[in-house]
Amino acid sequence: MEAVVMSADFFSTGSVLPVSALPSGALESLLAPLGLRWQPVPDGAEIPGSYWGESEAGLIGNCLYLRSDTPVHSALHEACHWLLADAQRRAALHTDAGGSDTEENAVCYLQCLLAERLPGYSQARCFADMDAWGYHFILGSAAAWFAGDSADAQALLL
Repeated sequence: MEAVVMSADFFSTGSVLPVSALPSGALESLLAPLGLRWQPVPDGAEIPGSYWGESEAGLIGNCLYLRSDTPVHSALHEACHWLLADAQRRAALHTDAGGSDTEENAVCYLQCLLAERLPGYSQARCFADMDAWGYHFILGSAAAWFAGDSADAQALLL
């Protein structure tokens, strides 16, 4: 299976849904029962633990850092990195979650699954946001990858 490759040319898109568009408390309600904390960051401030910078979600330990303009798919993606890490890796998480190509695929797959459980979001919107952001899949889109080229991700999640 082909690993997902992401690019940083997404900063000019502006077409992805930000966390501020979600119903109040939606993200926290999804993530808190799983053990992940959520820390808001003031608009315009640098997001601690953000791998890509700009408005992208940050992850340090068991805390997800988000600004109001952080893309929902980015918040879910970083949350899924935390969910897939074992306790030792979780304790050491800071900015770069690491992991194998297969784990990255599993993170992408899980974020698409969780999108359906997030009020104000959907799997279809997650696919569209991933495509707009700059995820690159060998089958051409996130939806096509999810449906037809994600067996490695599914196997790791199982």
